[in-house]
Amino acid sequence: MPLKNPIYAAIDTVDLAQAARLIQRIAAGPVPAVGGIKLGLEFFLAHGAPGVRYAFPEPVRMTGVGFFLDLKLHDIPNTVAGGVRAVAALEPTYITIHAGGGAAMLKAAVDEAALQAAKLGLKRPKLLGVTVLTSLDDSDLRAAGVNETAADQARRLALLAREGGLDGVICSPQEIATLRAACGPDFLLVTPGIRPAGAAAGDQKRVMTPREAMRAGATALVVGRPITEAKDPRAAAEAIAHEADLGDKIRVQVGA
Repeated sequence: MPLKNPIYAAIDTVDLAQAARLIQRIAAGPVPAVGGIKLGLEFFLAHGAPGVRYAFPEPVRMTGVGFFLDLKLHDIPNTVAGGVRAVAALEPTYITIHAGGGAAMLKAAVDEAALQAAKLGLKRPKLLGVTVLTSLDDSDLRAAGVNETAADQARRLALLAREGGLDGVICSPQEIATLRAACGPDFLLVTPGIRPAGAAAGDQKRVMTPREAMRAGATALVVGRPITEAKDPRAAAEAIAHEADLGDKIRVQVGA
């Protein structure tokens, strides 16, 4: 695979015009500043598929920038399959579902993704299981009745996701090395909780710098506020990619 930029910019706003401006600024042009765009639950609930098509139009898609639809689906198997079916025509690179939803739910999502791709003549979206949210730590899990560390729970859910046929997982930077060893070299590890050196952690509890995360074995890095709240979002995205130490030794399959 050719070298790709592993930075996915999280556009976490419900302001449609602002989202469109940010995406145009960082993802358009002959050399996009990011490898992909992440649109999440708030945006999708506010604007739906028409909003996605407006904010992330075909000319931007034509640059090869990936599209991460971060809905974190979690429901009975039939409903999650219906959710995958409902968004398949948007051609997301990634769709997220909660790995803790169980084997039957995971299988339903995998089967539906393949079915819709064949039916619509599109590339199958890659399904990523959400393990342990980066806003949670060990004490939060104990309070919820999970008597394992965040790292152990993430490993358990990552293995369940792999066995269920998912393409990879969302994990905190601190679990990358463990999950890479447990799940193999081809399993996708997409990592939020990325903060450039010197940046505030915000509401993220398990964070790492871009360079540390890439060296630990991440496939792609999700970065939000350090890009979107910067005075110059494009320059910030480029600086984060540089900090990730992209070079001939780092080959990733983002947007592929």
